[in-house]
Amino acid sequence: MAQPASQAYRALLHTLYGNSTVPTVTVTELKTMKDVVLLDTREKKEYDVSHLPNARWVGYDDFSFERLKGIPKTANIVTYCSVGYRSDKIGDKLKAAGYERVHNLYGSLFEWVNQGNPVVDNTGKPTKLVHAFSRPWGVWLKRGEKVY
Repeated sequence: MAQPASQAYRALLHTLYGNSTVPTVTVTELKTMKDVVLLDTREKKEYDVSHLPNARWVGYDDFSFERLKGIPKTANIVTYCSVGYRSDKIGDKLKAAGYERVHNLYGSLFEWVNQGNPVVDNTGKPTKLVHAFSRPWGVWLKRGEKVY
């Protein structure tokens, strides 16, 4: 399993996901998954800067199941945010609501970008910009151009 390069980042993720009921998938595993629904659980302003290609924004603080219209409870869902904490919490909500195949992207958007994978802006065009959430959290983002 591909792990984040930084031992400190791995330790942080272990702490954040410590009591999680949502299984994780690595960036490598995600890239081989078929028929996956990607859910971005960050705030809209973060999503608008950049997100994984074909991801659907669902939010966090203002998360609503209304944004999941058309997604069957049997869909293969992968949630993500900046590092994986918010997406883990939304994953818990999805599982509690009866969604059967929910996973959290290990290391989330930061790990996706750190491994050299593309992100797109709110028009669907490739971009190097990445919303780094905050300066303290942004230290974990090693590639891309940080936006706050």
